[in-house]
Amino acid sequence: MISAGDFRNGLTVLIEGNIYQILEFQHVKPGKGAAFVRTKLKNIISGGVVEKTFRPTEKFDTAHIDRKDMQYLYSDGELYHFMDVETFDQIAVDGDTVGDSLKFVKENEIVKVCSHEGNVFSVEPPISVELEVTETEPGVKGDTATGATKPAIVETGASVLVPLFVNQGDKIKIDTRTGEYSSRA
Repeated sequence: MISAGDFRNGLTVLIEGNIYQILEFQHVKPGKGAAFVRTKLKNIISGGVVEKTFRPTEKFDTAHIDRKDMQYLYSDGELYHFMDVETFDQIAVDGDTVGDSLKFVKENEIVKVCSHEGNVFSVEPPISVELEVTETEPGVKGDTATGATKPAIVETGASVLVPLFVNQGDKIKIDTRTGEYSSRA
């Protein structure tokens, strides 16, 4: 149990049956009336952000989130299969839970699978991945100074905007948080 007066950024708590991560908190002592804690909370299952206020003495259960490194094996259309790299146990996660998080991840790569009490609620890809460009317009020598971009398809099938000098067959680094090109590999 943790009281609202002890909230910290990044803490996960159970409020009204939902698991929230504290994004921001602020202790407020108005000139008149009792002090309170103003918070911005993110529902880790749905992703929605809400703002709530609490009395500093209100108590909540802390929610323990398991983040486990697992190897992404394959997708059979509706389920995504992962393997624990330590115990070799395999789990299957549905497409709604995975969402777009694996659009830059190749098979056999390591991802973080997040769960609460055994229920998987999200998959976090590595921050940066190296992928080969499979389809794009050919680059022209000298197209480096303008900062212009063109669309390219990478080996996972995802589309990325890349600089004009990138050619088909080049390996590029992509930031999976933003889905943007970061550099040549």
